[in-house]
Amino acid sequence: MTVPLDVVTDLAHGGRWTSLRHGDREWLWRRESPERDGVAPGDAFVDAGGVEECVPSVRGTPDHGDAWSRPWTRDGGGDGDGETVRCDRFALTRTLRGTDDGVEAAYVLTAEPGFRFLWAAHALLDLSEEAVVRAREGAPTRLFPEAAPLLGRPWPDGAPWVEGAWPAPRGLRLDRFGPDDGTAVGAVVDGGRCCVHDGADRLALAVEADGQPLSVALWRNLGGFPAGRPYRSTGVEPMLGRVFDLADAGPDDAARVPASGEVRWRLTVTAECRCP
Repeated sequence: MTVPLDVVTDLAHGGRWTSLRHGDREWLWRRESPERDGVAPGDAFVDAGGVEECVPSVRGTPDHGDAWSRPWTRDGGGDGDGETVRCDRFALTRTLRGTDDGVEAAYVLTAEPGFRFLWAAHALLDLSEEAVVRAREGAPTRLFPEAAPLLGRPWPDGAPWVEGAWPAPRGLRLDRFGPDDGTAVGAVVDGGRCCVHDGADRLALAVEADGQPLSVALWRNLGGFPAGRPYRSTGVEPMLGRVFDLADAGPDDAARVPASGEVRWRLTVTAECRCP
């Protein structure tokens, strides 16, 4: 018998996914953040864990995007109805539905044609030290400046990223999380599919969109962030785009709204292995 994935979201506080449960397994890592209750657009990001809808950027301004600090509304009264957030330059509607082996989230972003954005399902997962992330072998993978001390070579002057091949871009192995070591590294892996193995449990994530750049972002914080009060957090994040900060995006590094005024994409999450 297939056990479904159960999802809980908090529309009043940024539309965050607060639970992703498969039987007795809770996949989402969370932390107590009472200050989240009073945030407003423009405030500094408050990390409560779960899955954040990061749009139109992940890093940069506004940090973690413009949707996490705003209330969402439900467009209807029943299961499967859309959940919408309205920001200054765009609106995003998410429709969640259960599938036979997981959950599907369908998204529609509406904005003026030409509007560029990044989106990430910023999923912080509750993983053991033995957890493994599997993506397409050899996939182009971008590392960002926080990785510089781990590469054993000088970081190119002014470079927003360097690139290598998954699973060890520039010699830095990223597919295993491992024990806390005081480091924190972000990476963006080309392609919209990955699979997480943690003991006997599996979580497959995939994003699909016509004509938009697809990636999976990885956040491997092993007690290296934030400075002063670090904690462990491990993120596996399907995304539209190839960078964390929209300000760093080249011509093909961000999603773009076409003449129709809307972009549609789909996120699927299953509890069965679907390794790329």
